[in-house]
Order: sequence, then structure tokens, then C-alpha cells
Amino acid sequence: MPKLTANGIELYYEDAGERDAPVILLIMGLATQMIAWPQEMIDGLVARGFRVIAYDNRDIGLSTRMDRARAGNPLLTLAAMRFGLRPPVDYTLRDMAADAVGLLDALHVPAAHIVGASMGGMIAQNVAALFPGHVLSLTSIMSSSGAPGLPGPSSQLRARLLRRRPARPNREQAIAEGVDLLTAISFPDPTRSADAHRDLAARAFDRSYHPKGARRQLLAIIADGNRAARLAKIKAPTLVVHGAADPLVPMANSEDIAQRVTGARLEIIDAMAHDLPPSQVPRMVDLIASHAAGAAS
Repeated sequence: MPKLTANGIELYYEDAGERDAPVILLIMGLATQMIAWPQEMIDGLVARGFRVIAYDNRDIGLSTRMDRARAGNPLLTLAAMRFGLRPPVDYTLRDMAADAVGLLDALHVPAAHIVGASMGGMIAQNVAALFPGHVLSLTSIMSSSGAPGLPGPSSQLRARLLRRRPARPNREQAIAEGVDLLTAISFPDPTRSADAHRDLAARAFDRSYHPKGARRQLLAIIADGNRAARLAKIKAPTLVVHGAADPLVPMANSEDIAQRVTGARLEIIDAMAHDLPPSQVPRMVDLIASHAAGAAS
């Protein structure tokens, strides 16, 4: 398995395209393995002349599990931070941004076009703000600045996320929960196969089921807090993409990002929620590839 030591941990990655082509680094979101990137999207970017590198974030997939770390209560951590307290967490999104940069360094890639989805967009923002020399361009997809006052999940989805679940689910229970979540946050794309959500949930379970890692990643998001001041420092050409139908991270979050990053371009996709619908993959490829090519020129 292709793993490299980066920032003191092991990161599993996959690499596609010509080695001397400009690099696009894909960073996936909360509790989501790199296999969630549509293969058609990766193939499309390679066909446009890019080398595409995707990897599992720490504590998920086949990268290092932070098993000695705490997996505290996210609600208690969030409440404490609202009172100005800083509860201890074992890593933040800044550490995960350092992981991304460490991976590029280990692969001898001096700079890349950074593309992140959801939490991956938050990590990508940190890479662009804190490690500008490693960034050719930034693409933030269905993400947020973490600024106070931005809308969160819809009430219906929030109730669904907070409902009681089996403490130790078996394979079928875990897959069913995965399908339920994917169905709730995804656009009802008529081109998506009927078994697509189940196939992805099953692949993810069989590849690496690690709910404690997901909880620690959520703590990392909470601990990272408000990135508004960091966004104002970003100089890389920035593309911000969001789905108009997103029930998890509403569109206003990306509108906020685009206002805070100087010169950022905002693209709203009507037929998209908190997912990468099959029918929109060609458009995503064109948006990312055109943005990267324009930044390079």
C-alpha cells in the first residue's frame, strides 16, 4: 500500500497522471475516506493534464489512527468554547493542514493546486493561509469559514444526526447508517445508480471502520474555530464552489468565504447538495481544471 511518513504520521495516498504534470491535491471531508472522490472526477482531471494526488486524512481510512488520543464529547467541547474556554484536543485542522504539506514534501512536490471538500475545504483554507508557498491555487467546495452566525444544518437534518444509534453496530447496521446519512445530505441526482450510496458505505466499512477517528476529526473542526482572519491573508487564486441544495453546510457559508478571500470567485451549482453528484462531475472537472490552469498562467 502506498504510504508515506508526513508530519510524524503515516498517510495513505494514491497518485494518478504524469509525474511532471502540475499537481492537484484532493483533501476529503469529515469522517470520509479518499474513496469518496468520484473516479470519474480524478480521471477527468488527469485527462486535462494534471497529476492528481488523493489521500486519507489522519484518523480515517488507511492513514494513521490516533488511537492514543482522546475522543471527547463534541457538544461539551463546543459549549466550552462558546464560554471562551479552550478544552484540550489532540489535534486541530492546523495539524491536518501540516499533514497535507508534509505529504507534498515527502512526494517532492514544491507546490500544488489545493482542492478540499467540506472539512477538507477547511483544511485547504489553512494550507493556503499558513503555508502559502505550497499553494498554486485554492478550491474550497461546500465548506465554511467557521465564522460566528453562519447557518448550520437544517432542523430536520440536525434531528436525524442527533438521534440515538447502536453503540457497536454490526456491518449491516453501519452500512445502513451510512446509506441513511448519504441519502440525507445528497442531491437526488437521477443519474446516480440506485445502489451508489450502499456501495460507497459498504466499501468504506470494509476498508476501514473507525468512528472514534470521526469524532476526533469533529473535535478538530470545533477547536479550529473562526478562520475569518486567516482567510483574509490568503493570496492564492481562489475558487469557492457550493451546492444550492446543501442541507448540512448551507450555501451562505461559501458566500461568506468568497467575501473574505480577496478576489475569490464563487460558483453555485443548483443540482448539488452536500455531495458530488454524478451529473455534476464534468462541471466540477471543468471548474477545477480551468481555475488551476488560469492560476498557473
